[in-house]
Amino acid sequence: MTSPNETALVEDLAARATAASRRRDEGAIVSGVRPLTGGSSSLTFVADVVSPSSTERVVLKVAPPGLEPIRNRDVLRQGRVMDALAGASGVRVPAVLFDDAGAPTAIPPFVAMSLMAGECVEPLLEESRDHATHERTYARFLDAARMLGHLHSARPADLGLADEPVVTLPEEIARWTRAFETAPEDLRGDYLTCAEALHDTMPEQLAPVVNHGDYRLGNTLCEGDRVTAIIDWEIWSVGDPRIDLTWLTYFTDEAGHPAAPSSDPCGTPTIDEVVRAYEVAVGHSVPDITWFDALTRYKEAAATALLIKRARKRNAMPPAFVRMEPALPGLVKEALALLGR
Repeated sequence: MTSPNETALVEDLAARATAASRRRDEGAIVSGVRPLTGGSSSLTFVADVVSPSSTERVVLKVAPPGLEPIRNRDVLRQGRVMDALAGASGVRVPAVLFDDAGAPTAIPPFVAMSLMAGECVEPLLEESRDHATHERTYARFLDAARMLGHLHSARPADLGLADEPVVTLPEEIARWTRAFETAPEDLRGDYLTCAEALHDTMPEQLAPVVNHGDYRLGNTLCEGDRVTAIIDWEIWSVGDPRIDLTWLTYFTDEAGHPAAPSSDPCGTPTIDEVVRAYEVAVGHSVPDITWFDALTRYKEAAATALLIKRARKRNAMPPAFVRMEPALPGLVKEALALLGR
């Protein structure tokens, strides 16, 4: 049953979306606004934009009412990067159609995007393992690796994103160290030693690129063997490309991700195959991958520790968190081992 607050939000959103859509089509009317399963940091709806000449289904991503639309809740910033990438060679993202800045926090901002075809599945986290899907998973994973290479080939300045701050590697380490500091003690492991080791062995930073921040198949749409769009841009930034690359490789069978519900393979390529596909697309080899493998495990442990802390407060632990809970200190140990410590 829809609550009065939800009904009011939907009605207000339909009216505001109609006004915003009329900036590009005078006769447009937005109707049929209904919830769509989406990210946890914003609200996602699907709606119909009807005009005298056409009917178009769109996705409306809305900042949570009552909260400042900052960081991962900044839907207009998410729209900005998708709009910037609209013409990037080899990259497919939803088209940004219209938006509204609202009046935070009472009136939340929203961005309207094209509804693109495809399914959103993270093979590694699926409960079932069907050998019949292995070939498709393998092909999709390599297509995602190639698309990441194309994404990282586009210079931020050429995309109109020259004003975006570059996240340095020390800043990246510090971000996840701060996360550990607020996490329950049983989830931290030897994080301070790991942070020190990451700083001590840090490689030279590569030229900055647009990073998705959580790049994996579960944040794409796919049809058949191909990726149709990269979605869920909540934590994008400009920084070292290897942060995205090793995050993607961590969701292969070979990486041994502790959130996987089964040890049976789901059909991904090997880590080397993913890296090679990326390198071919980006046009050069990628050095110092092992250090970024360590950073990825440090990041995964810290980010998951925060999620588990919140889940404990709600007394609602998803099965993946239950699997991850005892594994987090081990991820820190893995990172240290990769760093030779």
